[in-house]
Amino acid sequence: MKKFVKSIGIFLVLFYSCGISTTLLSINVKNQGGDVFPETIISNVTEDIITLEFQRSDGTLVTQLIDFRNEVQIIRAVILGEVERGQTQLQVMCFVNHFSKLDFISSDAMSKLRQKNPGTVRVAEEDRGYTNYTMNLFIDINKSLVISKHISTFCSEAAESTFTRNQDLKLWIQRPGTSESLIMTAVRNFTLPVIQNYNFNSTNNINNNNNTLNNSISTSTPKINSINKCADTSNLSVACSCSLELCIGWYPCGLKFCKSKNDGKKVVSPYRCGIKTCKKYYIFSYQAKMKQNCLWDE
Repeated sequence: MKKFVKSIGIFLVLFYSCGISTTLLSINVKNQGGDVFPETIISNVTEDIITLEFQRSDGTLVTQLIDFRNEVQIIRAVILGEVERGQTQLQVMCFVNHFSKLDFISSDAMSKLRQKNPGTVRVAEEDRGYTNYTMNLFIDINKSLVISKHISTFCSEAAESTFTRNQDLKLWIQRPGTSESLIMTAVRNFTLPVIQNYNFNSTNNINNNNNTLNNSISTSTPKINSINKCADTSNLSVACSCSLELCIGWYPCGLKFCKSKNDGKKVVSPYRCGIKTCKKYYIFSYQAKMKQNCLWDE
């Protein structure tokens, strides 16, 4: 497991290695409980990705990767085991969802950020509340290249615990040049591949094939709500529906624009004058192989 990310005094570092331009920003963030922790945000303009990472007070390491080219967000959680309750190993889980480019500033804009007061404790300006994600599909990370090339490496330690949803597949399939058949073979439900019930007779026409796609996914994928919640299960060895809450306490969610004064002229020119910051809560529901792997959900 990665070590706790320490605050480093130099808050903006530029790397130029093998032609890759990377910017690292380290900030101090105050969470809802009043605790202050360091958070690092790395912008890779060449790959067009942003990676955000922090460690919670309970030791959980949370990493968010935004793949702008493929409209993919990956949130990885590395959770320490509770030794006193029989958990001798840490757990690694990845939650992969469709991502709107409007929900985060671009990697290029992120690379241009400067922090005048690096020691300042940051609090997000806007609370975007809670969003529930029912993760009802597994991703085969060995076949995940069609979704995002970053999944196989970023989630390499979560080969059996990388999840996504039906609605995310439907959005990714509509990306220009994306192969429907490869997308569908990259995921499976809890027992069988989704591919077995999918009809590819009109793979070149997304609009005409939408009903077929919707029906094939919904009929081949069991509802996660059909199994008992881990909170309601007493047997530690049975599969159950687990919920994990993660909060991204501070991130640049947009740009701010100010209006310039043009010496009395009627035309006002807006210019970029800062960033808007947000926080967001994610509640991921997914199938745990056994309640022993979901002891926090009680």
